[in-house]
Amino acid sequence: MKVLLDTCVIYPTVMREVLLGAARAGLFTPLWSERILEEWARAARKLGPEGEAQARGEVALLQAAWPRAAVTWPPSLEDRLYLPDPADTHVLAAAIAGSADLLITMNAKDFPRHILAEEGLSRQDPDGFLQGLWQANPGVMQDVVQAVRSTAERLSGEVWTSRALLKKARLPRLGKAVG
Repeated sequence: MKVLLDTCVIYPTVMREVLLGAARAGLFTPLWSERILEEWARAARKLGPEGEAQARGEVALLQAAWPRAAVTWPPSLEDRLYLPDPADTHVLAAAIAGSADLLITMNAKDFPRHILAEEGLSRQDPDGFLQGLWQANPGVMQDVVQAVRSTAERLSGEVWTSRALLKKARLPRLGKAVG
């Protein structure tokens, strides 16, 4: 299954790490565009002066790990698309160009289901998507979450339960599922 990841699900660290951990485990193939990655790097400026530089380093690691994940398209594709927010047409164009099966986003209002359906796409929020992966592959997803939790504890110096960490990361249904 090919899944396009919108910027809003790549930018938050824990959410991104759980999604990419599932992709590393072979549960789906991630897709994005250079523009999506650029939006992530620019959004990281909110974290302070080092935020953008750190994000650009992480972008480089993603590009090295998944060299075929970045999709491109001719301008004519984006020109024919309509979304409520024209600034999001590049996301839909990337999903179409990458032959994505699914778009993972938290911006439901910007990606109406009927418009996506016309392009053979559907969308899902990251929590529902990851919970579905857990239902189909509980052992694999338990391992992914454990690895992300361990990293979060090491980097933050705090002790986290999986449920608390995932709830804070806006993944409460997955957190409840994994306990």
